Amino acid sequence: MSEHSTYVPGNAVEKWLDDRLPVVRFAKEHLMDFPTPKNLNYWWTFGAILVMCLGVQIVTGIILAMHYTPNVAMAFDSVEHIRRNVNGGRIIQATHAVGASMFFIALYIHMFRGLFYGSYKAPREILWILGVVIFLLTTATAFMGYILPWGQMSFWGATVISNIFTAIPVLGESIKQLVLGGFAVGNPTLNRFFSLHYLLPFIIAAVVALHIWALHVPGNNNPVGVDVKDSRDTVPFHPYYTMKDLYGMVLFMIPFAWFVFFAPDILGHPDNYIMANAQVTPAHIVPEWYLLPFYTILRAIDFNVLFIDSKLGGVIAMGGAMLMLLIVPWLDTSKVRSGVFRPMFKWFFALFAINFVGLMYLGAQPAEGIYTVLAKVCTGYYFLYFLVILPVLSRIETPKPLPTSISESVLGKNAHA
Repeated sequence: MSEHSTYVPGNAVEKWLDDRLPVVRFAKEHLMDFPTPKNLNYWWTFGAILVMCLGVQIVTGIILAMHYTPNVAMAFDSVEHIRRNVNGGRIIQATHAVGASMFFIALYIHMFRGLFYGSYKAPREILWILGVVIFLLTTATAFMGYILPWGQMSFWGATVISNIFTAIPVLGESIKQLVLGGFAVGNPTLNRFFSLHYLLPFIIAAVVALHIWALHVPGNNNPVGVDVKDSRDTVPFHPYYTMKDLYGMVLFMIPFAWFVFFAPDILGHPDNYIMANAQVTPAHIVPEWYLLPFYTILRAIDFNVLFIDSKLGGVIAMGGAMLMLLIVPWLDTSKVRSGVFRPMFKWFFALFAINFVGLMYLGAQPAEGIYTVLAKVCTGYYFLYFLVILPVLSRIETPKPLPTSISESVLGKNAHA
């Protein structure tokens, strides 16, 4: 509890509760009255949008689990049963399936906003690391969820991805069997993935709570990257940002609802509407679109280096591409947080964003011809950006002059006159 709390219980019941469990006081101090920089733009609404998406996924997931059967003989039909026979099942299943894609759209925007505005820099390193942990947990949860409908792409996607464990020297085969519950993808695999897919969102919710806690210690970053100097730089979170976030949520729900009601299956692969068949391999095995950039990096390494074969090299590259995000605060040592004031950084960041979309596109293409060459180039730039460009720019770049305060950036030079 704050030593300078402005909360005063309004009646005897509130006072009784406040003395024993001060949840209303906590909400007022840390949610409603929390001083927030007055210059946050709409890129900052995606944090609230992600909390909403997580809530939607958990609620719809619990309802779907009531009707789903995690058995290889019945899983595919149980999903069809939900869509055709359960009251509201078609909408609930569509909301959950589309919600996964919308979650990742918001997640990638949230992460790229953080990368551009330097939200990972001191004193917010723990905040950033927790965000990356949420991303990794969400990726694992989404992959396991993709297996549950037990369509062709579910089965073969699980087969391909589980085989990456065999690239690990000595222990690889044992780890694969432990994960799958046998020598190949089968009923034990489906049961394990269903159990973990149900469990992980609650772990994600717990890490989100830590993420928000870590945000409230140093406070929000902002588009100019200048620390809050005094009360004139901030406004209370409620009603100013609650309303702004709510407006952002409503806008976000419009395309979300369009996909749910008019094109619920358009974001999925057509082969996943064919029941899993271990005897028939799809022409092209691809994961969901949000995993494609890292799938491209996995496939791009097709040559041996020293004692590392191409398969292990691909696994190391894919894992490294994700885990590298954890050390970004120490790779970019520029004193200026916001990319707005970094003229060279802006161009390299724009190229990085285009490169990431390119990786996403290439992951959906066959690994042949020009696609293979482009995949290597895009993978190379991904690592070059983090390991070379960010550290070098930190030393050679001359940033533009920063405003002296947030109020000055909003109101002009005379803000403190």
